[in-house]
Amino acid sequence: MLNIGWFSTGRDEAARQLLQAVRENIHNGEIGGKIKFVFSNREPGEAKESDLFFELVRSYGIPLVCFSHKKFKSLTQTLSLERRGLGKDEAKQSRESWRLKYDREVNKRIEKFTPDICVLAGYMLIVGEELCQEYDMINLHPAPPNGPTGSWQEVIWKLIQNNAKEAGAMMHLVTPELDRGPVVSYCRFPIKGEPFDRFWQRDEKTMLFQLIRQYELAREFPLIIFTLQALSRGKVGIREGKVIDTQGKPIDGYDLSSQINQMVEGKIALLRSQ
Repeated sequence: MLNIGWFSTGRDEAARQLLQAVRENIHNGEIGGKIKFVFSNREPGEAKESDLFFELVRSYGIPLVCFSHKKFKSLTQTLSLERRGLGKDEAKQSRESWRLKYDREVNKRIEKFTPDICVLAGYMLIVGEELCQEYDMINLHPAPPNGPTGSWQEVIWKLIQNNAKEAGAMMHLVTPELDRGPVVSYCRFPIKGEPFDRFWQRDEKTMLFQLIRQYELAREFPLIIFTLQALSRGKVGIREGKVIDTQGKPIDGYDLSSQINQMVEGKIALLRSQ
């Protein structure tokens, strides 16, 4: 039984859809685990979309932990301190101080749940060093292993600029080094060949950008779900900050490309036939 901690800002419909999808896979036995709690860095009343997310969490009977980072930041008076004329170095230390204190308060609120794994699912804060060392936390990054870092927009433009042959997505351990933690699982797919070549050849970069995003986005939910399945079934594990296989040997990530690509292509073929 995998005890899962779920971190989400709950900022949009996709956050609700992902939680629904994972819960359904837990309910039908595909994921052998339980969501022990949901944590959000927003509180009720801060945003309409987050409130809808909170309603969904409560409807599932999952413990909900809300702690507003905006209110906490205001309470620490970081902004007012910056306006008083702090130098750049002092202002940076002030920002780092409130983030460290915030994460420590988060830990006080979630430690009783003792999660085996924490999933960052649309969590719009960068997790600090102490918190990501306290828990095994995994995050989705919209690039294959050793691919570009940054936002999904930055990743796709870098792939195009580099004339890359593949795109993809990965789940990685959260570490102080942004988007560079050990790879837990990944999916690759080609961006050369049909239907991509026509846009490469015509130098239609905007259309190519949109197509790559469409293919990558279709693989995000399956990657998260299949990763949790693999973790709950012992096909891949995490030990002392390293990703291991069934024999306990370190690996460079669990390759889910075939499984995910086959599923996505099957759905596309089904839609085209209707």
